[in-house]
Amino acid sequence: MNQILLIARKDLRSYFYSPIAYIVIAMFLLITGWMFSNLFSYYAQSVQQFDALNFGNRPNLSDAVIRPLFGNMNVVLLFIAPFITMRLLAEEKKDHTIELLLTAPLKAIHITLGKFLAGVSFIAVMLGLTLVYSLILQATARPDWGVLATCYLGILFVAATYVAVGLFWSSRTENQIVSAVLTFGTLLFFWLISWSSHRAGPIWAEVLTYLSLIGHYTNFAQGLVDTSDLIFYVSFTGFALFLTNLSVDSH
Repeated sequence: MNQILLIARKDLRSYFYSPIAYIVIAMFLLITGWMFSNLFSYYAQSVQQFDALNFGNRPNLSDAVIRPLFGNMNVVLLFIAPFITMRLLAEEKKDHTIELLLTAPLKAIHITLGKFLAGVSFIAVMLGLTLVYSLILQATARPDWGVLATCYLGILFVAATYVAVGLFWSSRTENQIVSAVLTFGTLLFFWLISWSSHRAGPIWAEVLTYLSLIGHYTNFAQGLVDTSDLIFYVSFTGFALFLTNLSVDSH
C-alpha cells in the first residue's frame, strides 16, 4: 500500500509542476462555470415568470440545473480525461524510467494502481472545485443534497473508468498524443454503443445498452445508487486496470 501511495503522490505532484495541469483545470472550470451560469440564470427567470403568473408548480432545481450540469460535466471530462492520462505511462516508457521503476522494490500492480490513483485524484480535485456551484445553489435556491451527492458519486465512478482506459492506452505507446487519441476513441465508442441497440435483436440490444458507459450514470443523476451500476463501473475499471497491469508487467 505504501508503494502505491508513493507513486500516486509522485505523479500527482508532477501534474502540478506542469502548466498543462493548470490549463486543464482552468478550462474545466471555465466551461462548467459558463454552463452553470446559463442553467441557473434560465432557472431563475423561469421561477420569476411562474411566480408572476401565479402558476402552482415552480420549475424543479434538480431537473433544471443539477442534472443538466452534471450531464455536461461528463461530456467535458470525456474530452479532458485523455489529456490527463496520456502521460502517466507513455512518458515513463519514452524516458525509459519504467524499467527503473520495475527494478526497484515495486511490482507492476503497484505502478498500475499508483498511477491510476494519481489520475483519479487529479480529477477529484477538479470536481472538488465545482462545489462552489453547490454552495451558490444552497445560498439561493436550496438544492436537494441527496441528488448532488449521488451526481458527484456517479461522476467519480465514470471518471475512474476514463482514467483506467486512458492508463491502459498510455501503457501501450510512448507517444502521448497517440495515447490521448486512442483513449478518446475508446471512450467515445462506449459512450455511443447503445445507439445501435434499436437495430439489434433483443439480446444484443440489452448487451449494447448494458455496455454504455453513460447509461449507468442515469440512476445516479436521479438520486439513486443501484448496485448493478456500481458493479458495472467497478468491473469495467478493474478489467482495464488488469490489462494495464499485464502491459506494465511485460516490460
